[in-house]
Amino acid sequence: MALRITLAGSTGWVGKALVAAIAASDDLVLAGAVSRSAAGQDAGEAAGLPRLGVSISATLEEALAAPSDVVIDYTKPNAVKAHALTALAQGRHVVVGTSGLSAEDYADIDRHAQQAGRGVLAAGNFSITATLLRRFALEAARFVPDVEVIDYASAKKPDTPSGTARELAELLSEARQAATSKPVEELTGVRETRGGALGAREPVQVHSLRMPSFVLSCEAVFGADNERLVIRHDAGSSAAPYVAGTLLAARRVGSFTGLKRGLDAVMD
Repeated sequence: MALRITLAGSTGWVGKALVAAIAASDDLVLAGAVSRSAAGQDAGEAAGLPRLGVSISATLEEALAAPSDVVIDYTKPNAVKAHALTALAQGRHVVVGTSGLSAEDYADIDRHAQQAGRGVLAAGNFSITATLLRRFALEAARFVPDVEVIDYASAKKPDTPSGTARELAELLSEARQAATSKPVEELTGVRETRGGALGAREPVQVHSLRMPSFVLSCEAVFGADNERLVIRHDAGSSAAPYVAGTLLAARRVGSFTGLKRGLDAVMD
């Protein structure tokens, strides 16, 4: 039986590519779609495809009236947590591709997922190569304690840092040893120029650039005595790199209960 998908953000940059990929899949079917700006339109036609016979809903609550197994969310940071909790309450598994949530938000989603007996897989970036950036950076952090993250995105991206950078910094915080750089609280001048600290154990400084010509890039910069290591991921202008990872997440999110973060949690 095909896995039934409700897609929130179906007319967005990644959403349109996901509609096409789901329509072309043998084991997935689009059961519902959400886009406030395109409510009432056919989900296929709104994505530039032939009609799929699925009408776009204005809200997730409306879309969930149709039976489904997994909700994929590619909407906005201010909506995604409420969407996840609504989906869990309605008995769906959830894949979160929207960035901007805090560690506290994820902890709350995890509690609701555990209570509902459902799985949630969240990633700031479902690209395979972005997932490898994270894996390689965590390996480097075992040996080089000094690391900072630089996050690049377009001038109009509303959240800082990106989900990719936030997740990377939080994980590096747990993996690294204490930095040798002078603590921010001991600095003079404009302390904000040192970026924002993320992570609970050994916080990592994150610097976000927002300007034209960038889509999404993230780099981990490691510094050791007389040498440096930079591990960087650059996204192109197409949403294609995110589609395969998102659909892999949708296929596997029902295999566990609670929240997992990062595509690598199910890649192996």
